Amino acid sequence: MASLQDIKRRIGSTKKTRQITSAMQMVSTAKLSQIQRSTTGYHEYAYRIKAVVSHLIENHVLDNVDSSHLPMVDARPVKKTGLLVVTSDRGLVGSYNANIIKKTNALMKEKNLTPENTVILAIGGNGADFYKKRGFTIALEHRGLSDVPNFNEIRQVLKTVISLYEAEAFDALHLVYNHFINRLQSDQQTIQLLPLTKDVVEQAKIDEKKDGQEQTFETKSAYYSEPDSTAVLNVVLPQYIQSLVFEAVLDAKTAEHAASSTAMSSATDSADDLIRRLDLQYNRARQSQITTEITEITGGMVALE
Repeated sequence: MASLQDIKRRIGSTKKTRQITSAMQMVSTAKLSQIQRSTTGYHEYAYRIKAVVSHLIENHVLDNVDSSHLPMVDARPVKKTGLLVVTSDRGLVGSYNANIIKKTNALMKEKNLTPENTVILAIGGNGADFYKKRGFTIALEHRGLSDVPNFNEIRQVLKTVISLYEAEAFDALHLVYNHFINRLQSDQQTIQLLPLTKDVVEQAKIDEKKDGQEQTFETKSAYYSEPDSTAVLNVVLPQYIQSLVFEAVLDAKTAEHAASSTAMSSATDSADDLIRRLDLQYNRARQSQITTEITEITGGMVALE
């Protein structure tokens, strides 16, 4: 049986751990509230640009575009596949990273992807480290994302992603990230980003609602562009890709803060339970020691009589 001193030492150590996890929970909760307040407006912008591109597709604007002047719509044979994986840089976020890795591996299995025909583009250190150890080519590795990311932080990332596609480092690109549902739940999602075809845009469309009502946008039966469709698409389509990636990063970061808050809350509760058990163990051991001391004193008194 552990000595009273050992039990007391464990109680003190657990209380210090509880203070740390409780503080981390409060910090994560504050970050979650901050990012939710900061990103509300961007979701509206992202939805509207998705609607614009969807309307362009419906009106066959992409049908006659020369892919040599617009590489993002060039649907070439897929020899290598790029996976843009969004994870966290650190641990202490519960199953957040493990779920993303699991979803990415499931996508690889579905598409028969191997280290030989797959390129990893990692936002977050966990994903980069995991696949680097398993022999995958890491074409992009971005760490140190802010708690509330801004667009300038990933602008260069997006430029690199598009330039890698244009240089044929990969022939198709899929995005894997955590979609925030609520403080206790997130969902792992995959979206194909490149090449931009009608099927890809349709797959990326999200049925969004505002105040319980589905949002709709009035569209014309045809688009008139100046100077020409290619020039317009060269501006709109990169913005569309940027909006998808940046919105996913914001979504993933929100889910990360929620996962961290939940994990630290569970750790704090576990510490409370352990402290209660140790207190009970300490009291029982103390009572046993006192009983033993009383018995020894009584026995000594009897021996003296």
